[in-house]
Amino acid sequence: MSSSTSLPFTEPEVADYEQRRYRGLDQRLVHSRETRILKSLLRQVVSGPLRPNRVLDAPCGYGRFSALLRQTGAGVVGSDLSPAMVKRTGTRLPAVGRALGAVADIKRGLPFRADDFGLAFSVRFFHHLHQPRERQAVLAELARVTSRWAVISYYRLNPLHRLQRKLRRTLKRSRTRIKMLASQEFISEMNRAGFRVVRTVPLFRGIHAQQFVLLEKIRASS
Repeated sequence: MSSSTSLPFTEPEVADYEQRRYRGLDQRLVHSRETRILKSLLRQVVSGPLRPNRVLDAPCGYGRFSALLRQTGAGVVGSDLSPAMVKRTGTRLPAVGRALGAVADIKRGLPFRADDFGLAFSVRFFHHLHQPRERQAVLAELARVTSRWAVISYYRLNPLHRLQRKLRRTLKRSRTRIKMLASQEFISEMNRAGFRVVRTVPLFRGIHAQQFVLLEKIRASS
C-alpha cells in the first residue's frame, strides 16, 4: 500500500505494481486465501440487522478488494496517500452510486466525520508501521470513523516467516522490512484504540505471519 511509503505512487507505478504484484504462483495462492478469509469475515459483519451502508478502505492501494467490499451492498470509499491509487480504486467500482475517494495520510488523520462508516477496512498495512505511536494513531483514527466494525490485518511473530523474509532479502536484495508483533502486544494496542477482538484468522497457520482480525468498536453507535 502506498501510504506506507514516503512518496505516493504515480499512475505508471500503480499500473506496474498492479500488473506484477500477484502474478507468481505463490502470490496467487496468497490472494486466493486472503479473499476466502475476508469473505468469511465480511459475511459475519453483514449477518446482523445493522448492516454497514458505507465502507472505508484505507489505505486502498489499487483497489484489490474493492469489488469484494462492494459485495456487502455498502458504498465503498477508498482513501490513500497516492491520488493515482485512489483513482484506480474508483475505476474498479460500479459507476452507479460510486463514492469519491479521498487522498489522505491515515497516520495524520482522515477527512471524515466520527462514525461516518459502518466498517473500516485496513489490510496489509500495519506490518509497515514500525513505531507503536504510528499504529496507535491509525487504530484510533479507524475507531473514530467507524460506527461499529473494522477488519484489519497484521503480522504476528513467526520464526519461520521471519527466516523466509531474511532469506528473501539476502537472495533478492529486497529492502522491504516488515514489523511482526506478539499477538498480545497488538491486541493491547487495539483495545487502547477502543476495539475488542471478535475473531482472528491466520493466513496460513504456522507458516505465514499475517493474521486477519474482525474488530468491534467497544462503544458502538446504536
